[in-house]
Amino acid sequence: MANEYGTLAALRKRIGVETSDTSRDDELSAALAAASHGIDRATGRRFWLDDTAVPRVFRPAGRVVCVPDGDLLLVDDIGDTDGLVVEAGATGSWSVLGGWETQPDNALTGGRPVTGLLRDGGWGIYTSRVRVTARWGWPAVPDEITEAALIQATRLYKRKDSPEGIIGSAEWGVRNLSRRDPDVWALIEPYILPGFG
Repeated sequence: MANEYGTLAALRKRIGVETSDTSRDDELSAALAAASHGIDRATGRRFWLDDTAVPRVFRPAGRVVCVPDGDLLLVDDIGDTDGLVVEAGATGSWSVLGGWETQPDNALTGGRPVTGLLRDGGWGIYTSRVRVTARWGWPAVPDEITEAALIQATRLYKRKDSPEGIIGSAEWGVRNLSRRDPDVWALIEPYILPGFG
């Protein structure tokens, strides 16, 4: 498993499977992976952190917001500033840029990612492209995301028992499963990027 927001052990415990029973691990792993990647798609971001710094190129047009302190270049989530490099230019010809600072202030200290680079002198007048090398993602997976992934993975695993989205019990009778789990949605909603979900 890679980049899932919960553990197989925690999912086994959720559905009441003994730790030593590995007979369902393939199905549980698939459910956990699907739930985690579904959260990524629904929120428009990912909560795992790159192992090493990776470059990404941004065009300032449409990504720069004028704020009182300067121009803020909106970037993907940066989860660690070790190895963070900002350059201007084009393929094959990049120059390191200085005079920028990460935003929001104290984001990483509070367990949130850096989402912007503030520059007093502006971005657009220097270049049509900015290359940012960083460790992308979140500093750590938020507890709400882990909980949402485990709830959704449990639901996906049990889906085999509800053909065509219909589930029944002696207590509630027969009913249709809702399209979206309200608890999962409530947990991930604060993390959704505008334009997603």
